[in-house]
Amino acid sequence: MTMDLDERARAILRGNDRGGYTVPTEGLYPFQWNWDSAFAAWGFATFDGPRAWTELETLCAGQWADGMVPHILFHRPDPGYFPGPDMWGSGTTPASSGITQPPVAATMARRVHELAPDRDRLAALWPKLRDWHRWFMAHRVRDGVACVTHPWESGRDNCPDWDVGLANVDGSGVAPYERRDTGHVDASMRPTEAEYDRYMALVEWGRASGWDHRAIVDEGPFLMADPGTHFILMRANADLAALGRTLGEDVSEIDGWAPGLRAGCDVIWNETLGAYDARDMRTGTFAGILGSGAMLAFLAGAGRPELEAHLDRVWDAVRYGIPSSDPEAQGFEPRRYWRGPAWPFLNALIAMGLDEARAERLRTDTAALIERGGFNEYFDPVDGTPCGGQHFTWTAAIWLTWAGRGGTA
Repeated sequence: MTMDLDERARAILRGNDRGGYTVPTEGLYPFQWNWDSAFAAWGFATFDGPRAWTELETLCAGQWADGMVPHILFHRPDPGYFPGPDMWGSGTTPASSGITQPPVAATMARRVHELAPDRDRLAALWPKLRDWHRWFMAHRVRDGVACVTHPWESGRDNCPDWDVGLANVDGSGVAPYERRDTGHVDASMRPTEAEYDRYMALVEWGRASGWDHRAIVDEGPFLMADPGTHFILMRANADLAALGRTLGEDVSEIDGWAPGLRAGCDVIWNETLGAYDARDMRTGTFAGILGSGAMLAFLAGAGRPELEAHLDRVWDAVRYGIPSSDPEAQGFEPRRYWRGPAWPFLNALIAMGLDEARAERLRTDTAALIERGGFNEYFDPVDGTPCGGQHFTWTAAIWLTWAGRGGTA
């Protein structure tokens, strides 16, 4: 069984390879996605080290002059996806979206270097990752906490965390458009039309600003502190510094970011909820919902006893961890994208910071989902039903690197 799944996972990575980069899956996501690509590199590193480094290099080849690494790189045309490069209007080569995604690439680069050491390729990649992190600290950290200017920047597009911020985004005047995602996946598993209208209103606002990220942060209609991005950035900074020390680089600047981000954790601690929580930075209002982004606190070494209690509670409320939204809260939808399902790649990140017993339980849960349901995008945490896209790159990568291997991440 394990060997068969190993072979299938490697075949998915190869099958989704488009020559230097992977797509998350055929059809639904036909381009290079930022954090998907980072996990793909980790997966490739288990059997093809050079290809793993190429994945990260291709991702960083799309870096903007200011240091941002976009959330999508449109290497070749594909009319089956919306919104495509024309809607973003970034004017870059390769064409790209105008926003970023959580900077997990440094953490994955460290994993790749452990599995397939290549000092020369790491040395060429490191300053690009450093510049991206500098961009993050300058353009996405406010009051010591990492923020997102579009739900898609979080990678957890339609999670309940964003409802309070999206309520202030007017989607009624967006230009007519035709979604393509629901042609590939059951619409009941995807974001709603009302959410999509607001997503597109934010794209139109950013494009009209010329993707001026200072203006987007200062004046745009959506700015929310995101626990998930915050904790990924904290961990990624530490991993970037570790890689820099390996290369003999001066990492004092990177180390200097840590105290401010650590203090920023207090900005997103919701005393009423007893957990980290997304927060609308325009109004100060908390989302008031426990999401899986909060659980990434363990990845960053920022866990608290109250959060451990929440973790155990939401985990025990379902069959398979970790649900992306509190299953005991109103509005929990176990099969709708980020409003309830369990995600293997996120499980792997959370497990990196858990104690041995919890990490092994989470690995076992994740392995069971894949063994029973295959390499889908995500899974119903209640009954294990595979959901979303099939033959998914990062699910295959997580099987090869962690879920199918035993032990901790």
